[in-house]
Amino acid sequence: MKEIELKIRIYGDKCLRKKSAPVKMVGSEEKALLERMAEIMYSNAGIGLAAPQVGINKQIIILDVGQGLFKLINPKVKEKKGFASIEEGCLSLPGVSVKVKRAKEVFVEGIDEFNKKVAFWADDLFSIALQHEIDHLKGKLIIDYANFLKKIKIKRALKTKCREAGEWESVQTKKLI
Repeated sequence: MKEIELKIRIYGDKCLRKKSAPVKMVGSEEKALLERMAEIMYSNAGIGLAAPQVGINKQIIILDVGQGLFKLINPKVKEKKGFASIEEGCLSLPGVSVKVKRAKEVFVEGIDEFNKKVAFWADDLFSIALQHEIDHLKGKLIIDYANFLKKIKIKRALKTKCREAGEWESVQTKKLI
């Protein structure tokens, strides 16, 4: 695998808005990416991470909602049941939370890190986290669920936070709303 610096991409980074490409076959590059993503997710106290959040536009996600690390490639939600609405955060939008309405249960298909097809039902937090990470693969972020006024507040909060960290210049302010 080419050595590239993997770091959490912050809102405004173009990579977060691109649709991710399916993985044809999980090989050593993808396995190394999965391991590095897990390190990044855990070191940032996250419960999920999608490859676009570290600058790689491949359909790869990882999650750990308290039941151990779960790795999934090319995930697709095939069926939904019920509704749940919770405040969600995102490693790519530090300090921001948005109330998002999602399906309470989802049936998901994909492949695991060994190229085996997987299909399963997920509910509660696992379902919410899966949907959140799959949104990232489509270039969709939690801010897209916010109303216009909430987006303005989020922009201000991010601008302040990034300025304090000395990173604001790297964030594309034009695309924040």
